[in-house]
Amino acid sequence: MGDGKRVFITGGASGLGQALAMQYAGQGWRVLIGDLDLDRCADTSAKLRAMSPASAAVACDVTIEADLQATAAWLQQHWGGVDVVINNAGVAQMGGIDAVSEADWQWIVDINLFGVVRGCRVFTPMLRAQGGGQLVNIASMAGLVHMPQASAYNATKAAVVALSETLQLELEVDRIGVTVVCPAFFRTALAQNMRASDPKLEAITKRLVERARIGPEQIARQVFEGVQRGDTHILTHPEARHAWMLKRLLPYRIYLKLMRRQLANMQARMQRKASS
Repeated sequence: MGDGKRVFITGGASGLGQALAMQYAGQGWRVLIGDLDLDRCADTSAKLRAMSPASAAVACDVTIEADLQATAAWLQQHWGGVDVVINNAGVAQMGGIDAVSEADWQWIVDINLFGVVRGCRVFTPMLRAQGGGQLVNIASMAGLVHMPQASAYNATKAAVVALSETLQLELEVDRIGVTVVCPAFFRTALAQNMRASDPKLEAITKRLVERARIGPEQIARQVFEGVQRGDTHILTHPEARHAWMLKRLLPYRIYLKLMRRQLANMQARMQRKASS
């Protein structure tokens, strides 16, 4: 059980964030969620308190460092610090390189990348002062294996992987562990808030998410167990781990040939399902 341990989760009111919150609360942890959706915050925090009575929720926008600073102050005042910080809040953007506006690039970079940067910057001093802790950054398999028509999303998630791997070395001396999580498609609300330059591309992405075999609860369980083990990287899908291994070991031209074949097969399956 958690024995009173403390976790803070951004984007914790729905989707994977909510599943993570429920997972930790079920293990006896005190859970603080931060989110912009105050109605969902209230609903989720009520469920959390049924399992872990000390759990709570705060309004938190990861694009505003002052919100994260206020959250850190809350944790210090009410719980005396935090053991695990999960930088989970994120959004999706789909479209070709010439179709995605600069404004959309700025939007996704501000949330997916700088939201994680802000979380790491704000909480590192607290973790360092208390003698250690854990940062968990939610990236994506898109940060390791890059599909077309998703350059903005891929770039932000690749940057989160790079940031996390940098901090694994940088913060080791402070006894601060850093884990990066790279899930592939799973059932989540991410697609509901996505931006896409092409309605067909948006529809395909939503179908892939909605029909995924794995739900957020399974991802949350893998994350909890991986963080407990001290894993540096958590890749939740076996087929995604295989693709990443191929990319690392094969000559790149052969890897590209395999990926083109896989994409063609995926498009064919989607067309068959659309026509059936």
